[in-house]
Amino acid sequence: MNEDIQFILDTAKEAMDNAIAHLKKQFINIRAGKASPAMLGSVMVDYYGSQTPLNQVANVNTPDGRTITVQPWEKNMLQEIERGIAYANLGFNPMNNGETIIINVPPLTEERRKDLSKQAKAEAEDAKVSIRAARKDAMNDVKKNDDVSEDLKNNAEIDIQEMTDKYVKKVDELFDNKEKEIMTV
Repeated sequence: MNEDIQFILDTAKEAMDNAIAHLKKQFINIRAGKASPAMLGSVMVDYYGSQTPLNQVANVNTPDGRTITVQPWEKNMLQEIERGIAYANLGFNPMNNGETIIINVPPLTEERRKDLSKQAKAEAEDAKVSIRAARKDAMNDVKKNDDVSEDLKNNAEIDIQEMTDKYVKKVDELFDNKEKEIMTV
C-alpha cells in the first residue's frame, strides 16, 4: 500500500481512537448511583489564582457506596473546594465539617436515570459524529491524492468505511453497557 494512503488510514484511526477515549471519559462522569471518586473528576478549584483539578489539591475517597469524602491538603482550601463542586453543577450538596467535605450521593430516581440515559446517548452520538468527521476527512484526503491509482483509492475508501463501521459499533456497545449500568437499580 502507498505510504500516503497508509498515513491517511493511520490518521483516521487515531482520530477514531480519540473519539472512543473521549466517550469513555465522558461516561465516567455520568454517575450510575454508586459513589466513585471519578464523579468529581470534572471539578476544578481556584488554587491561588489558577484553575486546578480537585484531585491535585485534595484526597478524594469513597468510604462506602453512598458517600464521597474530600480531604484538602490545605485547610484553607475547604471553601474553594465547596465552591468548585457547586460550580461543576453535579447535583451534589457538599457538607463541610471544618476538616473534610462530605458528599452523600443520593440514590437515583427513575426520572433521573432516564435523564442520565439521554445524556449518555447524546455523548455516544457526539462520538459517532467525531468518527464520521474523521471518515470524511480521510475520504477527502484519499480523493485529493493524485499519486495513487484509482484501484488503490477505492480500496482505501473501502478500508476507511470498514474502520468507521467498526468504531460506530464499538460506540453502540459502550452506550449499551452504560445504559444497562444506569438503568440497573
